[in-house]
Amino acid sequence: MCGIVGLFLKDQALEPDLGRLLAGMLEVMTDRGPDSAGFAIYGAEVPGQFKLTLRGADLDSLGAALSKAIKQPVSAILRDTHLVLAFAKTAEPAVRAWLTANRPDASLIGAGARIELYKEVGLPADVATRFGLSGMSGSHGIGHTRMATESAVTTAGAHPFSTGEDQCLVHNGSLSNHSSVRRELIRKGQSFATDNDSEVAAGYLTQAMSEGASLAEALEASLNNLDGFYTFVVGSKNGFAVLRDPISCKPAVMAETDAYVAFGSEYRALVGLPGIENARMFEPEPARVYAWERH
Repeated sequence: MCGIVGLFLKDQALEPDLGRLLAGMLEVMTDRGPDSAGFAIYGAEVPGQFKLTLRGADLDSLGAALSKAIKQPVSAILRDTHLVLAFAKTAEPAVRAWLTANRPDASLIGAGARIELYKEVGLPADVATRFGLSGMSGSHGIGHTRMATESAVTTAGAHPFSTGEDQCLVHNGSLSNHSSVRRELIRKGQSFATDNDSEVAAGYLTQAMSEGASLAEALEASLNNLDGFYTFVVGSKNGFAVLRDPISCKPAVMAETDAYVAFGSEYRALVGLPGIENARMFEPEPARVYAWERH
């Protein structure tokens, strides 16, 4: 099952409503995946600043300890079980080194200039409330509701998965060759925190882009290298992209207006969006990359 949603705002006037709109879309998908939920929000970029999203316990004093250790300002915003650190990009190596040495228990789940990523076990509405999704603003975001048919119900197994800066992926479907792809990516220097095939898909895109491919080119190449049935929605720093496998047995629908582009596993995820009655509705074609970016 699983349900995925995505919303890319063309109209900047809607940015304060991004979280509220995405939360509504996510909640509608509850019966496609009540085990866990997660989302990524792309907020405003602060020049020269970098952010890390951590998940764990006892994170309250981490920001202050880190700032004292590296002797640089570190902003820390705690949302339930997640902590978002913001600091000068030049301090990133020192921050990562300190976290590895002093807080190996804190899982790093997202990194970049704009991305904040949250996920937990529980109903989508409860997860959205715990992290305050309705109050978040930004230009675009993606979300996922999970039905754990292939593994245990854990926070680590929840989506989205992020394996590159400002990049994340949600996935509905199943990959048949993820173990062999994982081994190849490990040989190339990547590491994985879970056994989830969606993390492998995210890692594949990250590797392809690190070797010079654009996001669209990486997705097109994945059609030859990732076997299975799937729908991917991928967030990037400036937009998002959608790809369905050549058979496309997983449901998907999109809506586009002058104000936004939206994706949902089912049409009912989109009915609460403003102006949906005038949107151009379409089903993404098999094996075709759809991408939108703001420049």
